[in-house]
Order: sequence, then structure tokens, then C-alpha cells
Amino acid sequence: MLFRVFIRKPTEEDCQELLSLHQKSKEFHFPWAFPPLTEQACINYINRCKNKDFEGLLICRSTDDKIIGVANFSQIFYRAFQNAYLGYYVGVDFAGQGLMTEGVRLSINYAFGTLGLHRVEANIQPENVASIKLVTRLGFTQEGFSLRYLKINEQWRDHERWALTVEDWEIAIPQTL
Repeated sequence: MLFRVFIRKPTEEDCQELLSLHQKSKEFHFPWAFPPLTEQACINYINRCKNKDFEGLLICRSTDDKIIGVANFSQIFYRAFQNAYLGYYVGVDFAGQGLMTEGVRLSINYAFGTLGLHRVEANIQPENVASIKLVTRLGFTQEGFSLRYLKINEQWRDHERWALTVEDWEIAIPQTL
């Protein structure tokens, strides 16, 4: 299967391109995501990607290596839990083309393969229909609803809790990568 995107870890050289993507997409992301909007915040994000409990991946277009989105695994736990929280966003110019479905799919393969995780959880605001459709396409199961789960833009917001285990991933998605 040929993918239109690939994933890679960010480097400091990505700061300006990432910042441009975030600034151009600021209104598009509101109120779902708040990516770094200053150069220092981008540098802080890239440095955070070096922590053992956080894995940031850039989703890049295969034809020109352009960054089109981001997938992050945060609060990575190992030992008996082997779990992480998944967050992702696409740039406004690349939305609605199926690129994020491909990019998040590659990111989940990375989480279950390279990182050795057993479970990935995505918490999504109920009004974020596009994001819910994305996780549904990838085989996530809705596990619950969390009232006032996360403070976003100074408001506590409800979230649906979606999860995927490696066993369900292997059944739902043919592994032809």
C-alpha cells in the first residue's frame, strides 16, 4: 500500500515550518486544539518530544516532505499499563483529504510497534465530528464520556473517551505497511 504521507520525529530545523502551519491554521483548530503559536513555544514542543513520556510525530506529505499535521502520544506509561494518550491535528490547507487518517494510522503502527504500547486513548470533544469520524475509521471504540475533562481555552470541556488496543488494531486494520 502506498501512502501519501510519512511520519518522522521533529527537529529544531522544523520550527519555522511548524510555526507557519500552526499560525495559518489557528482559526481552523479553534476550539479543538491549541498548537504552539510562537517560536519559543515551538522550540519547547520540539524539546518536549525528547522526553520519555511524550512522543511527537510530524505527518509529512510524501511528494514534497511538507509538514501537514502532527500526532502526539502523551503520558506514555509502560510496565503493566503500556498506554498513551493520542492527540493530533491537521493544517487547514490539508484538511478533508484523508491525509490525517493515513498519518494517524502510521502513528498508531508506530505506537504499537516501535513504542510497544498495548493501548492508545483519544479524548475528543463531542462536537468535534471530524475527529470522531477519524478514530472511528481507524477502529477505536467509544468507552465513555468524561464531564469537564480538560481545560481548553479557559473552559472545562466534556470529552468522549475513545480507545484502541493492539489486539483490536490487528483485527481492524490489515497490517500491510
